[in-house]
Formats: sequence, structure tokens, C-alpha cells
Amino acid sequence: MEFPTRAFGRLACAILASASALPASAQTWPEVAAILRDNCVACHTGDYAPLGLSLDSHAGLVAGSWNGPVIAPGDPGGSELLRRLRGQSEPRMPLDGPPFLEDDQIALIADWVAAGAPHDETTENAAPAPATPPADDGRTTFSDIAPILKQRCIVCHSDNSRYDAPPEGLRLTGLPEVLAGGDRIVVIPGNPEGSELWRRITGVAHPRMPFDGPPWLPDNQVERIRAWIAEGAMDDAGTPAPIPAGGQVRFRGVMTGAAEIDGAAFAITGDTRIDDRPPPGAAAELRGRIAPDGTIVATRLRAR
Repeated sequence: MEFPTRAFGRLACAILASASALPASAQTWPEVAAILRDNCVACHTGDYAPLGLSLDSHAGLVAGSWNGPVIAPGDPGGSELLRRLRGQSEPRMPLDGPPFLEDDQIALIADWVAAGAPHDETTENAAPAPATPPADDGRTTFSDIAPILKQRCIVCHSDNSRYDAPPEGLRLTGLPEVLAGGDRIVVIPGNPEGSELWRRITGVAHPRMPFDGPPWLPDNQVERIRAWIAEGAMDDAGTPAPIPAGGQVRFRGVMTGAAEIDGAAFAITGDTRIDDRPPPGAAAELRGRIAPDGTIVATRLRAR
């Protein structure tokens, strides 16, 4: 049976009208939210969100940062969020990239902004939720501290940082980089007191970190990092990190024993160079290397 041309035209228009009446937010916002959750929310959430920019909800995204709006509905080219994702403004985001977002992910966000950044409450929870964290088995793994480093540390300590290069060559973007250290080792598995990372976030060593503090890391986050180091600096699977034998350490502090600075014990050998041996209670500087068993062997000790 032939379908009348005029009737077909009316039906086609009705179908198109019906499709265009579907809320764009139901089609796009959940996808945008999922991209933000997978790539941005680890930093941009909670009380310590950089510049106050929270990307864990539509309301937070629209509210923008302390510097103003980050999206201009209807104008992707004028939206700072898109400029950062594309690298048109510095630093490029996500801050721990590369890799950065895929072109199709950026295009999806741009299309959503071009459409007016629509959203409705019925789709706020439609995006896939973040992966459920593993059950607490009493172990502290890198996955437990990575969000802290991302939110408070990589703004400086990454190749995409606010500086030309990470301070002291230290990158904190992933486990291999943390364990490699920079100019010196900053994590000695099993030895928090001898680990520069822990010393800096507690203020035992100066300058205290994060460098833009206060506020400093809250006590529960400091304790989580301490536990991670004390338990062997385990990876996500629970495998302890190898001892960085031969790695160099250097720190300043106060002698709390004949061979101890701020609670960090070290060994003195016949090869240790000692200048004006500092007594307990005196300020001192230690340079050393890490033995295969994790012991810090002093190569130089002097009063400061």
C-alpha cells in the first residue's frame, strides 16, 4: 500500500518534533558527569577543591571557581573549562596528564555546553557512579593516598605543574614517580620517620607541604600516608614496594639521639664524614644512602 506523500511528511515532522522534545540533559549530562568523575573529581571535590571549583555535580560546575564561571552556556569557545581541557589555557587539565582527555570526550563536553549546558534533577544520578572502593581489609595501599596527592600535591609536583619543572625533580603523579623520588628518595618503605614525604607534610622538615598551606593536610590524611609508608608503601594490589637500595637521602632536623634526627635512626660507619658532631637537641643535617635492608647509612653528618 502506498503511503500518501503529504501524510508521510506530517508523520516525519511529528517524529522529529518528538525527538527534539526529549530533554537534552537526559541524553548528554550523564555522559559529561561520567567524564568529569573519571578524570576531574579526584581533585575537584570537597573543602580542598582547587580554587573552590567542585566538579562533582552540575551545580558545582555551574557555580564555577573563585575566579568566576568556567562554562559559558552556548559558547564552548568562551568556556574556561574547554580551554583548559584543550590546552588553550595553562595549566592544561587534567593536571596529572598526559594523557589528557580524548578528542571525542572533549567534543562531547563542547557540544553539551553549546546546547546550553542543560540538566534536570532526574538525570543528576543517571551517570555511572564511581567504582565502589574495595572492602577495608586493614591494609593501606597506594589507592588510599593517591587522591590526597592529586588534590593537594600535583599542582606543583607534576610535569604539567605551575612551574617550569617539578620542584627538586619530584613528581607525585603515580606510584612509580613517588617511589623514584626526585633529587633524592622521599619514601623509604617501612620507615616513615626517614621518609621526606612524611617529614614535609608533618612540618618536621621545612618548608612544610603542601607549599600553598595552610591549611595543611588534615590529621587523618597525614596518618593515612604514614600508615602507607609504615606498611611498606604497597601498590594497589597490596604488594610492598622494593627497598630503594643505593638511593640518596638528605634532611635537616634536630638530633633526638646519638644517631637519630627527629626520630629517624641512621647508622654511622667508619666512612661517615662528621663535621662538628652535633649533640642531642642540636640542629643537624644528614646526608646518606639507603642500604639493602632499608637502613639509612650516614655519609655525612654536621651541625647546622
